[in-house]
Amino acid sequence: MKKKLHIICFTVPYPVNYGGVFDLFHMLPALQSAGVAITLHCFDYGRGQQPALEAYCERIFYYQRNEGHKGITARLPYIVSSRKNEALLQNLLSDDAPILMHGIHSTYLLNDERFTHRACLVRLHNTEHLYYKQLALTSRSWMKSLYYFLESRLLKTYEKKIARRANFLAVSPLDVQRYREQFNCKNISYLPVFLPDWEMKNKGGMGSYCLFHGDLQVAVNEKTAIRLLTRVFNQLKIPLVITGRNPSPRLMELAHREQHTCLVANPSDSELEDMIARAHIHVLPALHGTGIQLKLLHALYQGRHCISNMAAVKGHPIAPLVHTAESDEALANLVHQLYQQPFGEEDFNDRKRILSAAFDQSAQTNQLMQVLFGNNVN
Repeated sequence: MKKKLHIICFTVPYPVNYGGVFDLFHMLPALQSAGVAITLHCFDYGRGQQPALEAYCERIFYYQRNEGHKGITARLPYIVSSRKNEALLQNLLSDDAPILMHGIHSTYLLNDERFTHRACLVRLHNTEHLYYKQLALTSRSWMKSLYYFLESRLLKTYEKKIARRANFLAVSPLDVQRYREQFNCKNISYLPVFLPDWEMKNKGGMGSYCLFHGDLQVAVNEKTAIRLLTRVFNQLKIPLVITGRNPSPRLMELAHREQHTCLVANPSDSELEDMIARAHIHVLPALHGTGIQLKLLHALYQGRHCISNMAAVKGHPIAPLVHTAESDEALANLVHQLYQQPFGEEDFNDRKRILSAAFDQSAQTNQLMQVLFGNNVN
């Protein structure tokens, strides 16, 4: 007999066209293969209803997010209060199946006494108050910076408040440590992100350029790309390709200012895969150390040398696979060194061994099932 499960997603988890929905989507087939009957609850604010999700779920409900002033309250973070929905709560109360909430965004029900004794699990994608603090520091708009700062303060209070009201599974060991130390959360553990079926191929030898890829409409990614162009690769004459969604005119102009740098806007999936395969170095520094960079994992699975910084890999099993640099000068020196260095057989074998152990989907699914259903897994 199938086990029933409610999953709440803060957005519609398809198409899988940005890092924030990887875990949401790829968890679905894993749970389905383990014999779970999924009722999926999605907040749709622009992505639309997706028939492709019906292949993995018994039922799907879509809800409208209360955007703008309708979603604002004085005490709750906007990402939570804007997803308050009584129809969702009534659907969840129709049975007593466990509830898995993706992100702090989806946890409004933890404030409702009707769910006090319900089996609830939060899939933690970030330490959200730190993530929003970083957004406040990187935004070019003072109004957005103010919003992010206020949201960060509300999130810190809120995360502490709910830390004992559910079980938590984080995508990063560092986020587990933070929750235990900051919020005295005892019921949290690490579960690696669910990934697509990426096939590891030994590209070997030498690639043609350095590559930075990401969603370029996100301020943090644009700031990183500008840093690479104006403070690192302006010192080097090594080719740099920047690619991603919806770059600003300013970034486009900067990328094409030098002959050895360029930008490819809005690549298709196949174009991105080709660029990753042809690159010799993936340059992917992080501005904050919360969550996990999906673009870094993508590069590790399908590319050659990878450079980031300790903020991206501290405490994570992938740390031995990533070269790190903390300053512009150190990054430039490391790029210069690795650009002359082939990606060898030993590099590939180490990568395959560590990634296979770190992202074993069968083990991940078993761990998730144990947290959700306990001794009633079989």
